[in-house]
Formats: sequence, C-alpha cells, structure tokens
Amino acid sequence: MCAAPSRADSGRSSGERYVRVFEACDEDKKGYLSREDFKVAVVMLFGYKPSKMEVDSVMASVQQKHSGILLEEFLKLMSTKKAAQLHHSEIRQIFTAFDMQYRGFLTLEDFKRAFNSIAPKLPERIIVEAFREVDQDSDGHVSFKEFESAMNYGQNEVSQLHFA
Repeated sequence: MCAAPSRADSGRSSGERYVRVFEACDEDKKGYLSREDFKVAVVMLFGYKPSKMEVDSVMASVQQKHSGILLEEFLKLMSTKKAAQLHHSEIRQIFTAFDMQYRGFLTLEDFKRAFNSIAPKLPERIIVEAFREVDQDSDGHVSFKEFESAMNYGQNEVSQLHFA
C-alpha cells in the first residue's frame, strides 16, 4: 500500500502533487506504476477507486515496455483527468444557475430566462430551437445528462478518463 504524501504537499502545484503520489505508490522504486499502484494513486488524488474498465483502458493506452505507467505518462494522464473533472464541475455550475427552481431539470422557461439575461436581443425562436435540440427525448425537460451532452458536443472526449 502506498504511503500518503505529507500534509505539507497540499499547498504544492498539481504537478508536484502528482509526482509525490507517483513516488509514494512506486514503493519498490521500479520507475513505473503497476495496475494496483495506479488504482491507489487515483484514490489518493481523486477520492474514488477507478473501475476495471477505466484501468484496463489506461493500461492498454500506455507503452508496455516497463509493465506499467511511467512518470511522464502518469503526469499526462492525471493532468487530463483533472481538466475533465474541472470541466464537468463547470457544466454542473452552469446547469445549477439555469435551474433556478432547484428541480433537477430545465424547462423552456428556464432557458428563456437564462438566455434573456445573457443575450437579451436573441430572438425567442432561436431559444426555442436550442431548447428542442438539447431536449433529446422531447419530454419538455432538459436533464443534467442532456445539458452536459449538449455542452460537450463537438469536443474531443477523453473516454478512458471520463467519469461521472
């Protein structure tokens, strides 16, 4: 089991923190993280145990010269994972700002209110079209999942590092 980095590391940059966690999890100083080491590192950095599918995907994507994940690869993976986590958090904040009634979904009225505050001259038909486009199941409500899907449309997904 990896030894946790000291509390003094909490003020360091993400990159430095990733290096410390890598070093802590590479207990045998092999220069790479095994599957199990990687799982523990993700728990230490992000607070959840990655699924078997996520670990399989990551392990298949890294070069297998050393039977594991080298420091440079680990740093890239963790930076990408952190960026995806921040992006998800930003989308959640935007959705919550639109959902003024705290219902967990958006109505056409929520869309109109939000768009009128940020783009008051936008024609109502454009807002209605946007709502219909985002409301994928046409139930008159936009769920967070539908909203997130619309916000991510056209962006390159990092499927192996995407998490709920």
